[in-house]
Amino acid sequence: MSEDSEARMANENMQIAAIDLGSNSFHMAIAHIEHGEIRIQERFGEKVQLAAGLDKQGNLDDESISRAIDCLKRFEQRLRTIDRDYIQIVGTNALRVARNRKQLTSAVEDLLGVPIEVISGREEARLIYLGVAHTLADDEGQRLVIDIGGGSTEFVIGKRFESLERESLHMGCVSYREAFFKEGVITKQNFAQAVARAERELLPIKKQYKKQGWQSCVGSSGSIKAVFQALGKDENRALTVDLKELKQLREKLIQLGHIDQLEQLNIKKERWSIFPAGLSIMLGAFRALDIESMEFSDGALREGLLYDIVGRISHEDVRDRSISALQQRYGVDLEHSAYVACLSKQLYAQVCDDWKIHYPKWKNLLTWAAQVFEVGLAIAHSQYQKHGAYLIQNSDLSGFSNVVQSQLALLVRSHRRKIPTADLPDLAKHDFVSLQYLMVLLRLSILLAADREYSPVPITLRAGKMSLEVSFEEGWIESHPLTAANLEHERYYLKKIGFALNF
Repeated sequence: MSEDSEARMANENMQIAAIDLGSNSFHMAIAHIEHGEIRIQERFGEKVQLAAGLDKQGNLDDESISRAIDCLKRFEQRLRTIDRDYIQIVGTNALRVARNRKQLTSAVEDLLGVPIEVISGREEARLIYLGVAHTLADDEGQRLVIDIGGGSTEFVIGKRFESLERESLHMGCVSYREAFFKEGVITKQNFAQAVARAERELLPIKKQYKKQGWQSCVGSSGSIKAVFQALGKDENRALTVDLKELKQLREKLIQLGHIDQLEQLNIKKERWSIFPAGLSIMLGAFRALDIESMEFSDGALREGLLYDIVGRISHEDVRDRSISALQQRYGVDLEHSAYVACLSKQLYAQVCDDWKIHYPKWKNLLTWAAQVFEVGLAIAHSQYQKHGAYLIQNSDLSGFSNVVQSQLALLVRSHRRKIPTADLPDLAKHDFVSLQYLMVLLRLSILLAADREYSPVPITLRAGKMSLEVSFEEGWIESHPLTAANLEHERYYLKKIGFALNF
């Protein structure tokens, strides 16, 4: 974030907010930072059941979109006093699969003034683990964390605050309700079918997870919390549930026969319709992974988001580690990429105000692109910009939302030769012009570093709306004829997208 972020962290009144647009419920957590630690002040949650609004074509219906917007209008009132730089909103499984998600995300971004990051299942798993890990004792053992959501269930093995294995499987309490308990009837047969489906879903990860191993198992979020409550367990105490208790609870539900009878259990009425589905997934996980017992944690995705925000503020951004790992994996020339990144920051500083890109997200994106633009060379030099874009788009980059990862891939794809204008409208949307400006700065930085001299470049930029005037100290360009020739070529490429480069 901005350079004054650390100073703001020292402010005891600084607030941060995290919103989880889940497939079943929307959650918001408000916290303040005290001596570098997060202190949660308020939690909000509403049952929206976004996943229930998905039709056979994978589109969200108007009713589910209206429910979502109405909920977020209420959240917005509480967010009015919080700096937009310190609010993070993520969408999970329902938004990942919804073909018309832009209809909702665009409306929400206009309402809240904050971009929605639709995150991958594995990124969701990482954040869930981060939230859970901060609520538990800091021991040395490995733990398995399971989070049953509305549209997906995350399975994470980690140690302390680092996740080692992360998977998100397409099974959730809303989707399982629709598949097995749609009419509200609870029978031995539909329970058996649901549990068997959950066990089958776990087959691809079962061997690796059991090989990795864990010393304790922790459940998080509403579906697992409801199971603890139904069993008379106080989730705020160090109590556990085991397979025998889950089977007993299943038998009780079968005896009751219908979700309307679940008032006899100590769970909220709004959870009745999805409770058998959540229990089925939990039973399937216990059986497939041979889980002996599970404890409960109040930490979840929204808490993980809060800790992720603090990490970004305090320059412990997991995305920087992902970029570094990408460089190492594909043998990037670190000296060259560091020089290009340094040049890009120099150029960015001169034009960011005029081009209205003086925001941390754009500065970070430009820096990351400068650090990894050569990853495609690991495949071949010919069209390496395309190879690099493919590698970035399809890599597991912790901390990156799908949108930011696509934007990074686009910058790498566009750093040389012809600019793929056909990809711009689809990927950029509201950020169309800003991404074009970043492309220009990245291409110019790479061009100026082409001779690999790594000496200071005495350059001055003057920015127009779709133009850039470049000037150098007297005599510099004459002593760098290769750079002059490359600038002429660059003028031609930029003209193709309606951008004027003058020097």
